[in-house]
Amino acid sequence: MLTAFPLTTLALIAALFVYAGLGIVVGGARAKYGVPAPQPTGHPEFDKRNRVHINTLEQLALLVPAVIVGAPVLGDLIAGGLTATWCLGRVIYARAYYADPAKRGPGFGLTFFPTLIMLVAGLWGGVSALI
Repeated sequence: MLTAFPLTTLALIAALFVYAGLGIVVGGARAKYGVPAPQPTGHPEFDKRNRVHINTLEQLALLVPAVIVGAPVLGDLIAGGLTATWCLGRVIYARAYYADPAKRGPGFGLTFFPTLIMLVAGLWGGVSALI
């Protein structure tokens, strides 16, 4: 994937950095709000940050296979752009969730729809190859 899809590869690496960054935020919140490990909850502000991190992992589990099946169909520029949009969506999601979880919708959309587009593209590619 690295040489055939360099933009997509870089965007996937960015997604992993977003995830790692959100993990650092959780660690900082654990210290700031006095939530000792391994306790998974304890302060509402810590809980928000922890939930964003967990949700991002859940979304990565969808994104990575979607990229693998979607990139060959969509091409590097589109798949890389969709993956970069996913990254932006995660940052917007996190910032909104920290402020008011009810306002997380736009960030979720910027995460969900790029994944869905790549999954549908991969499905199209797989079905087309069988016909």
